[in-house]
Amino acid sequence: MPRTDLTIATPDGDAPAFLHTPGGAGPWPGVILYVDAGGVRKAMHDMAARLAGLGFAVLLPDVYHRHGDWAPFDMSTVFSDDAERERLMGMLGSLEPGLVTADAQAWVGALLDRPEVSGSRVGVTGYCMGGVMSLRTAAAQPERVAAAAAFHAGNLATDDPASVHRLADRIRASVYVAGAENDRSFPDEQRERLVAALSDAGVDHTVETYPAAHGFAVPDTLAHDATAEQRHWEALNTLLTTHLRPGPAR
Repeated sequence: MPRTDLTIATPDGDAPAFLHTPGGAGPWPGVILYVDAGGVRKAMHDMAARLAGLGFAVLLPDVYHRHGDWAPFDMSTVFSDDAERERLMGMLGSLEPGLVTADAQAWVGALLDRPEVSGSRVGVTGYCMGGVMSLRTAAAQPERVAAAAAFHAGNLATDDPASVHRLADRIRASVYVAGAENDRSFPDEQRERLVAALSDAGVDHTVETYPAAHGFAVPDTLAHDATAEQRHWEALNTLLTTHLRPGPAR
């Protein structure tokens, strides 16, 4: 799939981003793909390219752009290497909700401004921490996000005042969340709290639990599960096709 390297202006300076598109003539519906904690790397480019192959223009932003030209992580060893784990957790911890919201406006605006992108609304999907960012983007840009997915995301409905489930009443997108059965960061009580928040806010939503471990959808993680990954692709394609493709009013 073709790839275009971009620079997007954010409130904290220019950020690298990458646009993966299908082959042939566009334009196509736009989708933002939010990375897991490991950030932009080959596995995430491969996932963006695969999503583009389904007929979408996919923006892969560097959510760690405030850290400059940072070295990529090796997801097979990052959690067993104390120094690398500390570096990753420090970068992850720097993504405060206000910064995510500010960047979301930049990502959505830049994607919709691209000539390769059709329509006035986009989809968002994310993995691990990116799933939280996906829902936060849907809440921050309700008129411009039509569909939002989160896969093996953790801490979606905590006691923290900034927990993303507290933003449910701002979301206008259709939401799909797939948690992992083996995931201490998304226990049953959080799943139930998230479902209640989305239901009370009248958000069209599906919340499922896959029989897999945290990280199931990303090929370079130790928890990758091929069956769960394929299920995720099918669910994501259905969500995005239903809400982004031109067609009769829904």
